[in-house]
Amino acid sequence: MGASTRTKRMASRKRSLTILVMILFSLFGLLCDKALSHPHVFIVQRIEIVFDDKGLAGFGVAWTFDEMFSSMIVGDYDKNQNRSLEPDEIKAIKKGAFSYLSNYHYFTFVKIDGQPFEVKFVTDFWAEVKENKLIYRFFVPCHVAARSSHRHIVAANYDPSYYTAIFYAEDRPAALKNAGAFDVGTAIRQDASTSIYYGMVNPWALFLDFRKKQ
Repeated sequence: MGASTRTKRMASRKRSLTILVMILFSLFGLLCDKALSHPHVFIVQRIEIVFDDKGLAGFGVAWTFDEMFSSMIVGDYDKNQNRSLEPDEIKAIKKGAFSYLSNYHYFTFVKIDGQPFEVKFVTDFWAEVKENKLIYRFFVPCHVAARSSHRHIVAANYDPSYYTAIFYAEDRPAALKNAGAFDVGTAIRQDASTSIYYGMVNPWALFLDFRKKQ
């Protein structure tokens, strides 16, 4: 074998090795992007479980945002910069920074006795600022008639893209309203049946059981 042939083969092998290394680095970069990306908005949630004379009426939701997101929204919509939101400013926030969440079911995913319930609208939106943090309040109608046997409700709040992370408050995460006529059990824990973020995250959910008092 001539020297020129050996040189050509060595050069070819180097090119192949270089291409392989570039592919491996590209794949590594993609995996790192997936593994190291993280939420950019953080919400602490409290939920009020509201009953009427027939059974469950829905959920009152309060979202407290992180200071960075709060500063951005308040800076854009608090036109008089008084750190208080007037009705016109709240209306503008609803239109520009809340209503689009209808495309994502308002980050609220409900199952009633194992069957999905689609959240298509919410009511009673309100926004305010407390201790430099923006708070959204709204009501999710979800009518479930009580029976003598338990009804089982799972209400999970999450952003499927995981751009926003939603956690329950450590103190008073859930409360009952008008529940005197019913036997009610609640628990807040991660929902093992649901996963997001490439299967790495199980969102937190409210597990609710209720029935007519015996």
